[in-house]
Amino acid sequence: MKKFHIFLIFLCISSLGFSQNKLAYQIFTAKGKKVTYQKMLKEMSKADVVLFGELHNNPISHWLQFATLKDLHQKRALTLGAEMFESDNQNGLNDYLTGNINDKELGAKVRLWKNFSTDYKPLLDFAKKNKLKFIATNIPRAYASLVYKSGFEALDTLSINHKKFIAPLPIEYDATLPGYQNMLKMAGGHGGVNLPKAQAIKDATMAHFIIQNRENDKLFIHYNGSYHSDFFEGIGWYLKRKDPNLNMVTIATTEQENLKKLEKDQINKASFIIVVDAQMTKTY
Repeated sequence: MKKFHIFLIFLCISSLGFSQNKLAYQIFTAKGKKVTYQKMLKEMSKADVVLFGELHNNPISHWLQFATLKDLHQKRALTLGAEMFESDNQNGLNDYLTGNINDKELGAKVRLWKNFSTDYKPLLDFAKKNKLKFIATNIPRAYASLVYKSGFEALDTLSINHKKFIAPLPIEYDATLPGYQNMLKMAGGHGGVNLPKAQAIKDATMAHFIIQNRENDKLFIHYNGSYHSDFFEGIGWYLKRKDPNLNMVTIATTEQENLKKLEKDQINKASFIIVVDAQMTKTY
């Protein structure tokens, strides 16, 4: 009998060891405290604007974007917007949302990212089904390319009609912001001083169209690459310049080998930091 009891204890301990869940992600606050999905959702629901920073090829980013969208729709009236759609394609986007064109025609009228079907179409279709506005916030890529090649001054050559697709000129720009400084370092000198300017014109334009389309009684959820809003810079910096009283929640997505503790360089990266297992598969 004694041996049998010892065997049962051993079996229970072994079962506990083998049944430990392997987490795919963990959410942290800006200060590095573990927090639940429900807590993050609650704070998102109270905001004026949510900047949901993703890793473009990370499936957890896209899954949580869709999950929070569905859950927030039960709590608030919503407007959606995304970096992945360029402002001069808004009419094509609207035609899809209203059912005037189909999937194939959307691809002909709107410049779609290569992972659109798997990662962004579910968001767009949710907006279509629930009659939500979806704003194309990003600058047309040709205009960002102009800035990369010739600086902000190149935008002055655009016609009045073309300028309506970008943030109003002149563009306010702070080259000392850490995010823009880090871009220069990571590029190793390639692209020169115009590289962060090209990033800034995207940030400024996205902020401009968020402000332009935001309604006081609705939560505006914006989807963008995490770097565009990390450390409350980028889009967030421009939003605060336009409206200092804006209640903004930012979300960053990052990867770590260890999900138990937020790494020091990730502290204060966003209101909430979604840390994904570094071994997570990619969407492309």
